[in-house]
Amino acid sequence: MAKNSLVIVESPAKAKTLTSMLGKGYVIKASLGHIRDLPKSRIGIDIENNFTPKYVVSRDKSKTVKELKELAGRSKAVFLATDPDREGEAIAWHLEETTRANNIPFHRVIFHEITETAISEAFKHPRAINMNLVDAQQARRVVDRLLGYKLSPLLWSKVRRGLSAGRVQSVAVKIVVDREREIEKFVAVEYWTLEAELVKQGTTKPAFRATLVGLADGKKITLGNKKSADAVMAELGKADYSVLKTTTKQTKRSPAPPFITSTMQQEAWRRYHFSAKRTMALAQQLYEGLSMGEEGNVGLITYMRTDSTHVASHAISETRQYIAEKYGDSYVPLKARSFSRKVKGAQEAHEAIRPTQVMRHPLVVKDYLNADQRKLYQLIWQRMVASQMADALFENTTVDIEAKNKPAKTNYLLRTQTSVNLFPGFITLYSEQKDDGEDDTKKPSSLPQLNKGDALKMNELFAEQNFSKPPLRFTEATLIKMLEQNGIGRPSTYAPIMTTIQDREYVSKTGGSFYPSELGFIVTDLLVTNFADIINVEYTAHMEGELDKVANAEVKWVDTVRDFYQPLEQCLSKASDSIQKVQLADEPTGEDCPDCGKALVFKIGRFGKFITCSNYPECKYHTNFRIKTDVPCPGCTEGGMLVGRFNKKGKIFYGCNAYPRHKFAINGKPLSEPCPKCGKLLIEAGASGIRCTECKYRGKKTEE
Repeated sequence: MAKNSLVIVESPAKAKTLTSMLGKGYVIKASLGHIRDLPKSRIGIDIENNFTPKYVVSRDKSKTVKELKELAGRSKAVFLATDPDREGEAIAWHLEETTRANNIPFHRVIFHEITETAISEAFKHPRAINMNLVDAQQARRVVDRLLGYKLSPLLWSKVRRGLSAGRVQSVAVKIVVDREREIEKFVAVEYWTLEAELVKQGTTKPAFRATLVGLADGKKITLGNKKSADAVMAELGKADYSVLKTTTKQTKRSPAPPFITSTMQQEAWRRYHFSAKRTMALAQQLYEGLSMGEEGNVGLITYMRTDSTHVASHAISETRQYIAEKYGDSYVPLKARSFSRKVKGAQEAHEAIRPTQVMRHPLVVKDYLNADQRKLYQLIWQRMVASQMADALFENTTVDIEAKNKPAKTNYLLRTQTSVNLFPGFITLYSEQKDDGEDDTKKPSSLPQLNKGDALKMNELFAEQNFSKPPLRFTEATLIKMLEQNGIGRPSTYAPIMTTIQDREYVSKTGGSFYPSELGFIVTDLLVTNFADIINVEYTAHMEGELDKVANAEVKWVDTVRDFYQPLEQCLSKASDSIQKVQLADEPTGEDCPDCGKALVFKIGRFGKFITCSNYPECKYHTNFRIKTDVPCPGCTEGGMLVGRFNKKGKIFYGCNAYPRHKFAINGKPLSEPCPKCGKLLIEAGASGIRCTECKYRGKKTEE
């Protein structure tokens, strides 16, 4: 009997899609993410021996590793088909290291989309493990472990137990804290805007408004209070108005490039308020493959962790063909568009996020996707198609108007602008949303025909009091944008950063905006004061650049780690003696003690957060702290929600907040997204896996 080849992927969903494409001769198994990592209970790095990492197979993966090793030993070849990035390369290396048996050949296969063509090409051209990519991932893991294991005990002793510091996480919190301090220091400045409603002399319609912009000689004026605004209003009320100048020009607006990870996360937040974590979970499902009925499991989009806007030539050709058939030749630019990233470290060899087949219109697949999957797929599809459509053409008209006083007094300049769309181009299909606070002023769609010297009649004047506004707080979209612009983090890290800074209670989210907590302020100030050379935007971006150099074989990973560790050790030796212990104020819960009526507060104990009376020790009331999940409790007739509690051993479990009337409880952390197979509750399973509480579905987390 001929031997089969073993193919190892990360998730069952990916395995199912590949099974339908590879057919006989292959056995496809899922590793459920990482199978080996640094140990949890110790640092796991031999600092004196070139920072050698000591990897261990996680307890929950020992059975998986044993099964994979046995299968590898009975196979004619092993193909490692993990994700096409550094994390995926590292997983592939760990798999080879732990499952190698006899002289069975191991091959690495790379594909950026799960389609029959891409899979066929990948298996025709396998390669060896790229150790430069593995070393870059190892360097990141070791640096982050060193920072975490060295700084966290310091935070425990000086602030409170359970805290953590991270190379990227701490800088993200610092950005939020710095913005909050800008807002706190901000002093609003009063200013007034004046407008005149005008019509062409001898007519009554159409009326239009013009805004005061300064003096007729070009000088600016500032109206800082009502008195100064009223004085100008009085002069404008007596003035004669005429057209000073009209300027008309045509402008083009080009479409945005196809999505990369960060822009997809930003746009999904702007349009649907999807968190970065939610967006990546949906994108993972679309990438790994969903059932399309008789067509079987199909990967609908290309790989979703990318910082490249490059698009394969065959995809561009297919897109241009679709545009011509749907909208006509006028919507197809003469030359296909190509986009290049100007962000340092972008991997141009990768592809942007796009549909695997443009002809697979969102309406074609809508019956096979849930509501959120449909929204994200349509967004990705529209963005890709629009990127290859013709420019939108506008006619912009600016009219300068003089308000002249007699006898000779101050003359004023007013201005009105209009923009008329002459050809819609790509905006027929899609236009990128703006972030809050970005200029998106709507201009009037039309003006009367106006020429230099035309006399105008003033119908009415309008004065409006305004105050300058402080900088806006960060949302997930704008914080990811800030991190990316500063070269901090990579596509695989944006979503975990957003989750971690909230889970650690350094920031909270209210109305979609990030607010730093007291803890966030204290920890940031402590780290910046004592580790200023490490916890800052420039250094963190520099480290990302160094990791890129490792991936490109320009430097050795051990040298990069050593250059990081030496200044860290120097800072630690000084900080441990100089930092004073911080006393955190008790955080009120907003509720009163049921025993004595005093305020209840949150405190931190051996087993984490709990609720107690502020009148302790006179009143000894206390209760478990409940961790909100916003996940409905399955089967609860009272509409209960799952909340996390600590048991007597300090372990978290999740149960219904309607307990004891409803006694549902689970050990795994519940996830907001439903099972893609049966729609029931998903929970975390082990270090990097997820599983359904009802059916046999298992998968991997969307963030490493």
